[in-house]
Amino acid sequence: MLEGLMQPTHLIIILVIVLIIFGPGKPPELGGSIGKAIRGFKQAMNEPDKKPEEETKKIDNQAKQ
Repeated sequence: MLEGLMQPTHLIIILVIVLIIFGPGKPPELGGSIGKAIRGFKQAMNEPDKKPEEETKKIDNQAKQ
């Protein structure tokens, strides 16, 4: 049923549709946001002994920049 779902032609069509809907500026911005979220998650997993207040301040400072 799902054979050939992720063929290169399908991926190109999906990419074109995303560019039409969001425009050329939005996908890199979304990618950057996702990257920051993943980095934050990894840091949180490696440093579980920090207090939540310290993490909240750190996130707030990053958001302001």
